[in-house]
Amino acid sequence: MTLRRAAIVMPIRTAVGKFGGSLSPMTAGELGAVILKALIERTKIDPARVDDVVFSQGYGNGEAPAIGHWSWLAADLPLEVPGYQLDRRCGSGLQAIVNAAMMVQTGMSDVVVAGGVESMSNVEHYSTDLRGGKRSGNITLHDRLTRGRLMSQPTERFGVISGMIETAENLARDYDISREQADAYAVRSHQRAAAAWANGMFDDEIVPVVVPQRKGAPAIFAHDEGYRGDATMASLGALKAIEGGVVTAGNASQQNDAAAACLVVAEDKLDELGVEPIAFYHSSAAAGCDPSRMGIGPVPAVQRLFARSGLGWGDIDLVELNEAFAPQVLAVLKGWGWSDDDGRNEILNVNGSGISLGHPIGATGGRILANLTRELVRTKGRYGLETMCIGGGQGIAAIFERAA
Repeated sequence: MTLRRAAIVMPIRTAVGKFGGSLSPMTAGELGAVILKALIERTKIDPARVDDVVFSQGYGNGEAPAIGHWSWLAADLPLEVPGYQLDRRCGSGLQAIVNAAMMVQTGMSDVVVAGGVESMSNVEHYSTDLRGGKRSGNITLHDRLTRGRLMSQPTERFGVISGMIETAENLARDYDISREQADAYAVRSHQRAAAAWANGMFDDEIVPVVVPQRKGAPAIFAHDEGYRGDATMASLGALKAIEGGVVTAGNASQQNDAAAACLVVAEDKLDELGVEPIAFYHSSAAAGCDPSRMGIGPVPAVQRLFARSGLGWGDIDLVELNEAFAPQVLAVLKGWGWSDDDGRNEILNVNGSGISLGHPIGATGGRILANLTRELVRTKGRYGLETMCIGGGQGIAAIFERAA
């Protein structure tokens, strides 16, 4: 069987909201509906031509189950279109795009909506104590955000890992990364994000969100609100390390709210549907690693991807490595064999990433794709690499090729 090429059409995103910030009045399902409605409006495609909706969410719950389908219905789109939800933790958004591409490549579908959504501001507290009843004693309420990080691996096999910060501190020790190096990298991320906004680099990809307010008219949210445009070594250096090591609130990714989506379309259907691709899916790979060093996941993932695709660093024009933590990024670069003065640093996260722009788990893969593909067009590059670490001990990576 000959595989068809899977085209990426109109990758878009909402701006990224801070935890408890401007998007907190919106549930994940509602944010998903906003981005899906915008995607259909911008592409002008007949929504009945969509074969499936693949949506990621890192903190799913019973309020909007199978959120791809739920949000599609909430957007008042055709009942006949199915949808589902997937979770590969931090790599979920990229995995949704990969899944959609494979569906198109194999002929299972012609048109798939791929994307993801997260409302970390609205992740619930829950209890596992009540299903069988509780005659006496206390009831425990878990914060799903912190519990999900604590339980990201089987404690029977790996012991208790307090959270993702611990894994970043492990890498800082393994790779001899100092607080100063971590802060310097974070300053660069914040400054690049600020410059990108000032230069209009995100204008085409942003979908404004009408956010209801408790009093007065709704507000329009259309600007990432987590980056620190005035970040300096002095200002970040004044922040206290979270666990006495190198990670601080200024050199770590944030908890965020956002949504992202795109169309993935069979190449031979583009003309019929009247849509233009910005890029084509090329290849992808995922790999596992030690959960206590989960941040190193992009190293084996990219190694596996290059081995399978036949491409190498010399072919890559742009690199998007999601920034979970500054020491994690620096450890990955060392794992890739990049030096501090490596010229490839100039093609890495050119407009900022998770530290500055945020990490809305299920939407991160789509957020990155929206900017990566447009940056390939601006720079006339051919291949862009998107990769990220994954809580629990994984990495994922994919290559996208600019459309001619």
